[in-house]
Formats: sequence, C-alpha cells, structure tokens
Amino acid sequence: MEMQFEYGKGMIAANLPENTDVFVPGETVLDPACLPQDWDSLYEATKKSVQNPIGMEPLSKLAHKGSKVTIVIPDIVKGGLQETAHRRVSIRVILDELYKAGVEKRDILFIFSNGLHPRTNVEEMQKILGDALFNEFYPSGQITSHDSEDYDNLVDLGTTKRGDAVIMNKQVYESDVAILIGHVQGNPYGGYSGGYKHCATGITHWKSIATHHVPSVMHQQDFTPVSTHSLMRHKFDEIGQHMEACMGKKFFCCDAVLDTNSRQIEIWSGYAKEMQPLSWRMADRRTYVPWAKKKYDMVVFGMPQNFHYGDGMGTNPIQLMQALSAQVIRHKRIMSDRCVYICFSACDGFFNDERWPYARELYDVFQKNGNTLPDMNAYGESFGKRQDYIDRYRFHGAFHPYHGFSMMSCGHIAEMNTAAIYIVGAKEPGWARGMGLKTRATFEEALLDAKQKSVGENPSILALPRTFKLGAVHLCMADEPYQG
Repeated sequence: MEMQFEYGKGMIAANLPENTDVFVPGETVLDPACLPQDWDSLYEATKKSVQNPIGMEPLSKLAHKGSKVTIVIPDIVKGGLQETAHRRVSIRVILDELYKAGVEKRDILFIFSNGLHPRTNVEEMQKILGDALFNEFYPSGQITSHDSEDYDNLVDLGTTKRGDAVIMNKQVYESDVAILIGHVQGNPYGGYSGGYKHCATGITHWKSIATHHVPSVMHQQDFTPVSTHSLMRHKFDEIGQHMEACMGKKFFCCDAVLDTNSRQIEIWSGYAKEMQPLSWRMADRRTYVPWAKKKYDMVVFGMPQNFHYGDGMGTNPIQLMQALSAQVIRHKRIMSDRCVYICFSACDGFFNDERWPYARELYDVFQKNGNTLPDMNAYGESFGKRQDYIDRYRFHGAFHPYHGFSMMSCGHIAEMNTAAIYIVGAKEPGWARGMGLKTRATFEEALLDAKQKSVGENPSILALPRTFKLGAVHLCMADEPYQG
C-alpha cells in the first residue's frame, strides 16, 4: 500500500506491505467526547470547576483586595491556540473570580512557564492569549516569561527529602495566590503535563531540572514505557509539594484534559496532590489506548522539520534522537523484542543555530568524547554554566544549554529498546550516523536490511503517518489495558 509520511517541509510517499497496520490518534480509536466548544459552554464548565476546587478553598476565599496574584501559563509547545483554548477560557474565568473577590487588576501578574525552553516572546504571548487579554495586560508590564537564570528573581528552597534541589521563580513564591493553568495531555516524561510537572519544570532552575531529566532517572525500567508511576513523576510531585510547604500555600491548579486536537474533555481545579489522580482517570481513557492485537516488529513514521520544540526539531540530530525516543517511550508496550524503527527524515544538517546555539558543539563533543549518549551527562554542568549560551537563552529566543542534556538522555532510550533505527531519505546522512543510526536511501532498502538482520521475512508492521502532527497517545495491547 502507498502511504504518505511527513518529511522535511512536506511529505514523502512509500510503498508498505499490504498487511501493514495503521494508527492515527483520534481517528483509528476515537477520543472520549470533548465538551461543547462554544465559548459560553466552555466558560460555564470552567467556572463550575474553578468555583468547586478539589482539596482547597475556592479563589473567592483565597483572594481579597490587596492580594498579589501570579497566574502561571504553559508556553507555546502545547495546549492549542484556538479562540476557545483552555488557557484563554480559564484565564478569563479566573480573572472574573479574582475581581469578584476584590483583587485589583494591577496586582495580577502573568508568567509563562517556559523553564529551559526559549523564553516566550511578545509574538507568542499574543498568539497564546489572544489580542484582548494581551492588550489588557501587556502594556502595563503584567505579562512576563520565566527566566531561569535571573538570580534576582529566583529563590533557593533547599532540597526535597530525596535531596533534589528546588530553586523556583521568586514572583510566584512571594505571591499571595499562585495559580497554575495546565494541560493533562499525554507526555513521555512522566505520563502527563499539568499538575506538579508544570511547576517542577516550568518555573525552576536547571539545577532543579538536573535532578530528574538525567540518565539515572530516565534510563530506569519504570520510565519506559511511560506511566504516572515513574521515579520522574514522583520527583515532580515531591518538588511541587516542597514548593508548597516553603511558600506556606497550595498552588491553585486549573487543568484541562485535552483530546487529539487540544479540545477540552474535562476541566479539573484545586490542590494538585488530590486533583491530579482524578484528572488522570479520563486522561488515561483518552491517552493509554488498548488497541494492538499483536506485538510489532517494525514501526514506520515520518518526521517533519518543524514540530513540537520548533523549526529544526526533525533535522537537528540531537533533537531528532529525542523525538525517536519519545515514540519508543509511548509505544514500548506494543513493540516486540526485535522491533526496528524506520523513520523518514530530511536530516540535512539544519541545526537551527538560533534556537539551539549549543547543539553543534554538543554534537562535536559526543563525536570525540562519548561512546554512548549517557556519557554526555558529564558535560551537563559545564554547558549549563556557559555564559554565551545563557545569554542566548535569556535574550535571544534560544533553548537553555542544559536542555540539550535532557534531549541526549532521552535520545539513548531509542537505542536501549530497539534492534535498529533506520533514517530514510537523509540529505546528509552522516549526521544521523553520528548519532548511531542506520541510514538508507529508500524505504525498500531499509526494509530489506531489517528483514535480513533483525525481523525476518514476515515482520508485523505498524505505520504512524501523522504521529508528530496530532496529540499523541500511548498505545497498549488490546488485552492489557493500562492500570493507572
């Protein structure tokens, strides 16, 4: 059968065996029904949730005239940009509740929780918030983006009982009411976004993130396949709860369970420790899909140049490795022990040096000094302290240099859990080979080599033709549903 796969800035065709199975999130298996998507319906559903929070008082009792409020918002990586996106609806509901409680507009600050991602720029702020909210708060300086290197605006809270460093945004710490708006969306790092993952990664310092986005955590058996029971998830919760203990207040969370197209299925508000597991019940139904009737020897998909973390995600070899591993983390439950991945990628040497200025140097260090990707973790602190790269992060829209070490830690997971990975259609295949990947010019060549060396003459094949363009799922065996 002929299929189209994402490739570079367009698509590429390939002829797959007729017995290939195909999975498209939200189509092959339908999502649970989303809420009515008109503004009024979503506003009322969100207001009901916000006014009846789980495990804590509502905003009407937490806030009053004179209260200083921070509203922490996810960056552009996930969550949707439509008019009725959760961020926009929930912010308007929360503002109305705050105003009714007597909070004055001047005492509200919006903080984008980009963590080590590029700091949210003005154009992205406007896209995420919409013109009305943006124009209401930006001119008065009430919208900002977390800067994990602004030491005047960080507070060191010591360590968790486990010994993990907790360094957080000072404006959030000092506010009277700290609100987290999040998305309960499938994520290979600990199961879901939102909840305590939001604060543990979004408003902290790289030394905090270096306690969980590292090989000692990501290469444990509980990390792959993805679940909400991993050490990483426990660390998120512990860091978030340590913040709360030091602040002397709970975060007020407002999280939406989202479908494949970032539409709200359910909305949950309140104390993350009690609210998270409740929101995960529906999120599990949407995200952990018990579908596969056999284990697959081969998984085939395409990688666009621009997705998730930005332009170059599918061509920058370090980012490409992370994206490959994310598929393994999500789909390990349905992979055979001899499973091979075949991925279409332009892999043309486009690193996007503006967005990942450290990546070429990191790649070169790996070529000279790393036998395996985990070896690179030894260089994390030296890169994390590089002032030239830090300045690019703070002032010029780049990822923080330590972020690359999370990518490389993740990248090794694909190597750990597959018999081989083939990159098909690479324009400069040496970049892929430098990361330990096999390269072939065509799908037919990759399939033949995989048959001869790994999967035999009659492999079971799964095609994922739109895996990087839709809200992903975590596939499970049909007779082994995920027990969240």
